[in-house]
Amino acid sequence: MTVLAIFRSRAQALEYISVLKGSGVPAQAVNTPKEAGVGCGISAKFEEAFLPRARACLAKKQYSSFSGFMRRAGGGFLYL
Repeated sequence: MTVLAIFRSRAQALEYISVLKGSGVPAQAVNTPKEAGVGCGISAKFEEAFLPRARACLAKKQYSSFSGFMRRAGGGFLYL
């Protein structure tokens, strides 16, 4: 299942994607869904199997613009 890491900062989202990839998590930048309610426009997309590793990467650095993780639910996304 697809998970998104939602950020309010484009720069922090792109940095986080780089950290994920460096940790072996296949991740990519995607448009932030409207359900997130933030305006940056870019989120990190990865598979739910990598969520524990993604959380560990998030804890390595303070990302002040991190809003939360969202999971695909039906035709949209919901915060975890």
